[in-house]
Amino acid sequence: MTANEIRKAFLDFFASKGHTIVPSAPIVVKNDPTLMFTNAGMNQFKDIFLGEAPAKSSRVADTQRCLRVSGKHNDLEEVGIDTYHHTMFEMLGNWSFGDYFKKDAIAWSWELLTEVYKLPKDRLYVTYFEGDEKEGLEKDTETLGLWKQYVDESHILPGNKKDNFWEMGETGPCGPCSEIHFDSRPDNEREAVDGATLVNADHDQVIEIWNNVFMQFNRLKDSSLQPLPAKHVDTGMGFERLVRVLQGKTSNYDTDIFQPLIQFIAEKSGKQYNAASKPGDADWNNAVAMRVLADHIRAISFAIADGQLPSNNKAGYVIRRILRRAVRYQYQSLEFKEPFLNQLVPLLSEQFKEVFNELYDQKDFVQKVVLEEEVAFLRTLEVGLRRFNTYFDWTNEQGVTVHIDDDALEHISIKRDNKEDRRNKTVSGNFAFELSDTFGFPLDLTELIAREKGWTVDVEGYKIALEQQKSRSRAATAIDTGDWVVLQDNDKVEFVGYDDTEAVARIVRYRKVNAKGKEQYQLVLDKTPFYAESGGQVGDKGELVFPDGEIVYVTDTKKENGLTIHFTDKLPTEVNDALTAIVEPALRLSTEANHSATHLLHAALKEVLGGHVNQKGSLVNADYLRFDFSHFSKVTDEELARIEAIVNGKVRENIPLKEERNVPYQQAINSGVTALFGEKYGDFVRVITFDDSFSKELCGGTHVKATGQIGFFKIISESAVAAGVRRIEAITGVAAENYINAQNLLVNQLKDLLKNPKDISKSIESLIEENNRLKKEVEKSILEKAAGLKNDLAKTAENINGVNFIAQKVALPNADAIKNLAYALKDIVNDLYLVLTADIDGKPSITVMVADNLVKDKGLNAGAIVRELAKEVQGGGGGQPFYATAGGKDVSGLDRALAKARDFIQ
Repeated sequence: MTANEIRKAFLDFFASKGHTIVPSAPIVVKNDPTLMFTNAGMNQFKDIFLGEAPAKSSRVADTQRCLRVSGKHNDLEEVGIDTYHHTMFEMLGNWSFGDYFKKDAIAWSWELLTEVYKLPKDRLYVTYFEGDEKEGLEKDTETLGLWKQYVDESHILPGNKKDNFWEMGETGPCGPCSEIHFDSRPDNEREAVDGATLVNADHDQVIEIWNNVFMQFNRLKDSSLQPLPAKHVDTGMGFERLVRVLQGKTSNYDTDIFQPLIQFIAEKSGKQYNAASKPGDADWNNAVAMRVLADHIRAISFAIADGQLPSNNKAGYVIRRILRRAVRYQYQSLEFKEPFLNQLVPLLSEQFKEVFNELYDQKDFVQKVVLEEEVAFLRTLEVGLRRFNTYFDWTNEQGVTVHIDDDALEHISIKRDNKEDRRNKTVSGNFAFELSDTFGFPLDLTELIAREKGWTVDVEGYKIALEQQKSRSRAATAIDTGDWVVLQDNDKVEFVGYDDTEAVARIVRYRKVNAKGKEQYQLVLDKTPFYAESGGQVGDKGELVFPDGEIVYVTDTKKENGLTIHFTDKLPTEVNDALTAIVEPALRLSTEANHSATHLLHAALKEVLGGHVNQKGSLVNADYLRFDFSHFSKVTDEELARIEAIVNGKVRENIPLKEERNVPYQQAINSGVTALFGEKYGDFVRVITFDDSFSKELCGGTHVKATGQIGFFKIISESAVAAGVRRIEAITGVAAENYINAQNLLVNQLKDLLKNPKDISKSIESLIEENNRLKKEVEKSILEKAAGLKNDLAKTAENINGVNFIAQKVALPNADAIKNLAYALKDIVNDLYLVLTADIDGKPSITVMVADNLVKDKGLNAGAIVRELAKEVQGGGGGQPFYATAGGKDVSGLDRALAKARDFIQ
């Protein structure tokens, strides 16, 4: 069976058992603060397990895209090294929400594996939970008894809490589980060693392929277990592992899931893929690299297709790390010096056509983003390798503070003051971490380069630096959440905010939260007019008014799983009383105007720039709107003017809002509505239309009743966000009016300053030209002064112990002039040791220049000297052995610094 046939057989089997087949959720998680990525098939059903939302169907099945490269589940460094770990993988799953339980789940899993897929029964092993005395959990005798109906007892194994009690995280749904393992070893090996001894022993040929989780409990914050309102089944079968088993392979990468990609990589690199290679073999690095590329492009492509672009923070940083790991392997092991990874996108998208069409529909965009990221990182990688070589050279020769500067990179200071490290040829842990953090060098690459030069890396120091960064990150985002206090059992919150901004309601649950040291409360109401942050629109603010006159202010509203969470700074005195929930009307109206304007903007962008434009993110609040969209070049001023004119034309038409609720999803799509990639839509959707022939989108946000309420639309900026993604920021209504008035006032002020010229632009151009001419005259004057100083200073050279010493305070206006003077003196004075000080705009400046032969023969070091002199001006500095500079706070210390300069040669 091909991979596609295997996937289809799974879904068809469970459809025949009364399951509704549901689409995969996006790989990037929204509305759940505990998760960054979908890391398990159950994520999209979490609110159902917790009893926070009703199940639309009691039986469902799916194949879910998952990503495990962060947090508790992090397999990144194993990917490519072994044969079965992946960044992105598919999890085939069948689910029961309070319907069938252990009996049917076990019977059907056995039927599918042995009768449909026809796996040999004697190669299958199953496990059950042996119980845990500390947790007060009994042995799962029910599961044991059920398996005895199908499996020989020698193939039924007990498992401990680690292996056979599944938990989503520190808190949340959990329960005992029953795994199914497959032994794919040759018969002679199976006869020699009993497969039962290799289950859950990390043997690469005895692997888990399916896990039946029996959701019975909810783990609370105090670690206690609370029975769930209903018992559920959550099963997961690793698709890549299943295909490997059914196709008789010993590696996931040898299946038709990965082989088309790997063979393409092999052909383009001119290197052979040897699946049987082992560490130490000549072609081992090639095999690892090809597996890394074939795996990583899947995670990267689907994340981008789901709306997560590579960036420098949070989920975007994780995707960038995966991409850079792939590029590093292709550069180092496969010797691709030009971008290559992006060429895998068309092949991958074709492979998943009709399975996950969102990638195929965006393949050109995804490929462009990957290409741009490759170009940027290859540039960084080259610079990083050069800097690494410089580090070795300079530390070997001098062992001083090294300053690295590059136009394209941030400034880095690398300190090498530990003589013992230098003597032992050890790369410091801090430097290894800096290479990782700034240039994307993983530790193994740093170790490899160091080893080639006869050095080692302080791995423990690296780990300390890494842990310190993690601690800082955890502290910055730490949220301590208590357990919910449930006042009413209510699994449905009614949102009335589309029609009303006030509602009588009751609190059904609340909890206390400590975020960054600030105490807050989160309330859930049975009915709310408050819109929870979603789809780029910020959450509503407002107040909860109680019968006794108490007012509790709602500072924000967000979604968490299926709940609408109202954030407050205090808990109401009487939590059981009825209340009136009131949305702040002015904020809501301004936000609605900006939100409706984004719909008009989206349509105008498509009209002016082309149908390739798709929304890639947005922010809508009361102050302004931000709209990110796919486009590969800067939007010109002329295009922006046309876009603005189209939007304002639609505003003046005062087009009424056409809102359709509970429209069947496929019906909406067939009508030509715009849907956003990366959003998870339900079976029924809401359609927002402003003129059927202009703007028609799926949207859950709030909107103006007619476009005239937007007032006026004004674009205030257009910029690049990422490869192939542009951003427009704009304002509407009163904000736009104020902006225009402020611009008009500025123009009038300029006219007054310029004596009311007929052509203000021409007058400013003349001023700029005159200013540039005067600057050149000043620069010429400074150069002439410095040239005169050069000869005068040369005459003051004092020979001390074979060194021509010059120490003077100079009256030059900037650091460049002083630097030019220092280099000019070096050209005409042999054996020079020069110290120049200056008062530049009230700030002290110290420059040290040392002749190259004095650095080598006398051991003079400009960097070391300038650091000592800087102490006299309450400052610091550094540089190279022959030239260094320093600044400080105390101008009065310049004379002391000049006097101290003599100490280094006397």
